[in-house]
Amino acid sequence: MAVHIKPETELRLHELAEQSGRATDELAEDAIAAYLEGVAELRNALDQRYDDFKSGKVEAIDGEAFFERLREGDVRG
Repeated sequence: MAVHIKPETELRLHELAEQSGRATDELAEDAIAAYLEGVAELRNALDQRYDDFKSGKVEAIDGEAFFERLREGDVRG
């Protein structure tokens, strides 16, 4: 698989590889794997929260009212 990256990103990758003594392909693999793991964790959290909302386990809040309370310094729910 070929991955095309911006020249600035490639430069940063080569700099990090030089500093760390690791190969660029290893660093890229680690970065992509960590990113995908984070995306999967976020997706699972969002799915769980959506399921909680749909089942009635949690209730929606009024966003405008929440931010107004936040601006006023009231961080209670």
